[in-house]
Amino acid sequence: MLTAVPKTGDVSIEEAIWLRRSVRDFRTEPLEPGVISRLLWAAQGITERAFGLRSAPSAGATYPLEIFVATEAYLARYLPEGHRLAVLHHRDIRAPLAGACLDQDWIARAPAVFIFVAEIARTAGRYGDRAERYVDIEAGCASENLMLQAAALGLGSVPVGAFEDDDVHDVLELPKSWTPLLVVPVGVPAE
Repeated sequence: MLTAVPKTGDVSIEEAIWLRRSVRDFRTEPLEPGVISRLLWAAQGITERAFGLRSAPSAGATYPLEIFVATEAYLARYLPEGHRLAVLHHRDIRAPLAGACLDQDWIARAPAVFIFVAEIARTAGRYGDRAERYVDIEAGCASENLMLQAAALGLGSVPVGAFEDDDVHDVLELPKSWTPLLVVPVGVPAE
């Protein structure tokens, strides 16, 4: 289980927006588990227990997104129910992930890399041909939440959409029906 997330922070939403910048050069120190907890919760955490509503809007509450986090120590999948991580393996996949991201080597040096993936069929069952649009909107909302939380915690981040879909799919060993959408490296800015 990840650590509990406080309901208030030290930075206003306005200040987080002012602070958020795309950062590609990070210090090497790993992120504390509590920081990873807050970042994941900001992206997809449950904010209302009765209906399982999450921090980012989802068309018809179909929740097609899956979020993975890659660090030096592990690759894990975030499970919003129970606010926990399921560690898939204890190896560092950041270098092969950077290779799949068109050799953007700074991805391999980021202390934590968050990968947003979708199973579009979850939304298509209700919304048909409009599902892809709705899933993209949800991924944008969830990733911006994560990046604003990163800024509020004094961290840098950058959304990365330049990658070979099949290669990211293979690095993460995803089920065939899951589609990688976005890669977000996060860490303490080098400067």
